Amino acid sequence: MSEPDRIFKALSDPIRIKILQFLRKPEGVCCAQDGVVCACDVESLLGVSQATVSHHMKLLVDAGLVRAQKQGRFMLYQIDADAFSDAMTWLAPFARAKASKACVPA
Repeated sequence: MSEPDRIFKALSDPIRIKILQFLRKPEGVCCAQDGVVCACDVESLLGVSQATVSHHMKLLVDAGLVRAQKQGRFMLYQIDADAFSDAMTWLAPFARAKASKACVPA
């Protein structure tokens, strides 16, 4: 699977979008510090099991959108801003593309 494929697959789920929004701006968390969020805070946000959080976080990490770090018995997550920048760079040519006159309906 190519990098754009992994990124868009990760972004295709509303739960993962909610996780990314939370990681970007964690509010009302017990363990977050310096832009790093504990998996327990994600569990609390979503109201789902640890296994469900692990599944979604694995997809986000595999896509390169989130960095994970184990600290003792805790998993810590944070947004990888460079990955989002790369995705925007990949998408930019599509934003600048002009429709061909042959494709425009009459």
